[in-house]
Amino acid sequence: MIYITRKASFNAAHKLSRTDWSLDKNTEVYGKCANPNWHGHNYQLYVTVKGEVNPETGFLVDLKWLKDVINTYVVDKIDHKNLNLDVDFMKDKLASTENLAIAIWQELIAPITESGAQLHSIKIYETENNFVEYFG
Repeated sequence: MIYITRKASFNAAHKLSRTDWSLDKNTEVYGKCANPNWHGHNYQLYVTVKGEVNPETGFLVDLKWLKDVINTYVVDKIDHKNLNLDVDFMKDKLASTENLAIAIWQELIAPITESGAQLHSIKIYETENNFVEYFG
């Protein structure tokens, strides 16, 4: 079994807020992340796939193909967007990095599985000090 990771970057705005809570309650729970005027991050996304090397090509997957899949299913939909308002796969979800990682997994699982590889993990750095890793 071999593991290959592709990195992508995107910028997005969001806020952490529950509509069924007051502004005070949202601020108490989410702090500055509940800012009514939003805030943004320069995210780093790492997609790791695993499987066996194809003896004919020497690849698990073609990394150009993986880049295209990540761009088509994720980056093109979220880069320079508002996660709460503009992103179809985040509709009706709290825009935490945890929920974003799960949603990205759900976007990528089918095309990666169809390639013969397995999706191993989604890692998202929200800041240089904070990241989420999801293994399905």
